[in-house]
Amino acid sequence: MASSYIAKPYSERTSGFSNPTAIRLLRLMDEKKTNLSVAADVRTKKELLDLADKLGPYICVFKTHIDVVDDFDQDLVNQLKALAEKHNFMIFEDRKFADIGNTVKYQYSSGVYHIASWSDITNAHPLPGEGIIKGLKEVGLPLQRGLLLLAEMSSAGSLATGAYSVEAVHMAARNRDFVIGFIGQRRMPVEEEHDFLYLTPGVSMAEPGDSLGQQYRTPEQVILDSGCDVIIVGRGIYGANDPVAKAQEYRTAGWNAYLKRIGQA
Repeated sequence: MASSYIAKPYSERTSGFSNPTAIRLLRLMDEKKTNLSVAADVRTKKELLDLADKLGPYICVFKTHIDVVDDFDQDLVNQLKALAEKHNFMIFEDRKFADIGNTVKYQYSSGVYHIASWSDITNAHPLPGEGIIKGLKEVGLPLQRGLLLLAEMSSAGSLATGAYSVEAVHMAARNRDFVIGFIGQRRMPVEEEHDFLYLTPGVSMAEPGDSLGQQYRTPEQVILDSGCDVIIVGRGIYGANDPVAKAQEYRTAGWNAYLKRIGQA
């Protein structure tokens, strides 16, 4: 974990980015004192909006899987955007695009969900090659959106390792106006001349894993030891008896790890 970027406060890293979404997120985290993203993998509009309203004050990013919501409609989008403004968080649709550039362009802009019209951040697999970035960029860059590449995943047996992960970083470096960072488990030891954001799923303070191959790490392991920037927590928060109290607990743990990392603990 040899990177000059991780020793700096989030807001001091804005000069290393041109993308407005990246700059806004870095400033937002310092303003709200949170590096917590909640993964709201719930099935109904009411559940999704209730979580956004209750947890909004404690998070920097609200992550959705909009295609699992059974009663999706445009009103959900309108209310979610209003809650994002009310509580000052960003929306991340975890779409994991994985097709050729011409196809993802329409998946992103059109169809049922019109993701680019409301989601600040989305993500994509680099597997199809750089065309996937270019297709998404045609839609997202004029809207000042940001893209994350899936350099690594938190599931057991993931093939996103080694040279694949390194090439993902090289692709990002060639598209820094739109690619703001990665979904990853650690800060990649390449392209040190460029700063990127690292958002990390698979975070838990209670469980080592689940029956479907998910592997968990603690906020301190992610933020302090691995140099990542945002912890993504799903079931550990929305599945708790008191999601608000649990979100506050994760927020404190993630923020304390960050303060240690920058020498302000």
